[in-house]
Amino acid sequence: MTEQFDIKGKTILVTGGTGSFGKKFIRLLREKHAPKKIIIFSRDELKQFEMQQDFGHEGLRYFLGDVRDVERLKMAFSDVDVVVHAAALKQVPAAEYNPSECIKTNVMGAENVIQAAIHCGVKRVIALSTDKAVNPINLYGATKLCSDKLFIAANTFGKPKGTSFSVVRYGNVVGSRGSVIPFFCKRRDAGLSIPITDDRMTRFWITLEEGTEFVTRCLGMMRGGEIFISKIPSMKITDLTQAIAPNSKVDIVGIRPGEKLHECMVPAEESRRTLEFDDMFVIQPDSQSWNHDYSPVYAGRTGVLVKEGFEYSSGTNTKWVTASQLNTIIGNTSSTSDEASNFSKVV
Repeated sequence: MTEQFDIKGKTILVTGGTGSFGKKFIRLLREKHAPKKIIIFSRDELKQFEMQQDFGHEGLRYFLGDVRDVERLKMAFSDVDVVVHAAALKQVPAAEYNPSECIKTNVMGAENVIQAAIHCGVKRVIALSTDKAVNPINLYGATKLCSDKLFIAANTFGKPKGTSFSVVRYGNVVGSRGSVIPFFCKRRDAGLSIPITDDRMTRFWITLEEGTEFVTRCLGMMRGGEIFISKIPSMKITDLTQAIAPNSKVDIVGIRPGEKLHECMVPAEESRRTLEFDDMFVIQPDSQSWNHDYSPVYAGRTGVLVKEGFEYSSGTNTKWVTASQLNTIIGNTSSTSDEASNFSKVV
């Protein structure tokens, strides 16, 4: 069984490092884990400039580049120990309208990250995934499913050369730029109605802090080929609107193309390979192409195989955040940063 991996003193690169996750993750690394160096890899020079004003340069390196460019990735990955792959095109409607662009970044970009990591001898790679990759009905979800499959299969070629690949999957992130909360707050403050697509809709929710800490834990315990899934609460979209804008009119606008009523993070088809822990699930790889350690023990804890046919869905979750809980915490504020920090107190 693989020993616990310590990221202290390591060089860590984050693709898409100027995004909401990247900034929170880098702050966490600096405050708690003392890495040797952190490399922020992204394509937007303005966001990197703004990040430099907030974070400075000590222990950080800012590397302009695009995951579509494998040669640039190879340059950036030189002497890197750990890669966290967070770069992606994530907006569902934009992906539906620009499918080829989404494929170039999310699928071909994933393959480029894999090739560069193996070429440069990176020790561990974790790719961020989404609940939309499970039984996908939109292009974004389909590209992330392809990405997940690529990273799992990459162990066939990477492990013999010392590079392991795993995936972390979670749901909607409270406080991120793509969160619906700031959008609802703006509509509320402008006196406009709140549009929701279907009043039966549920979603998984996680805070940025919880997401970044979970990724850090998974880096320490991964053996290669796993999909790690944090146990997080669900929220009814009607409860969310009631908490944020109790006096606003709600318009039911109909489900958008590629949208589901409920999201799933462990499908029934993968239950036979899924271990349950008190705070997470681990889907182990179904592969004969490399010598994977199928021990149920991770970080000293033993997982229990779930029943065949088990699903982890936002609609049948046992853990919920209610409107009254959110109403108490969020109140009438429109600050997404406060929402994110306070939200974690009830989950």
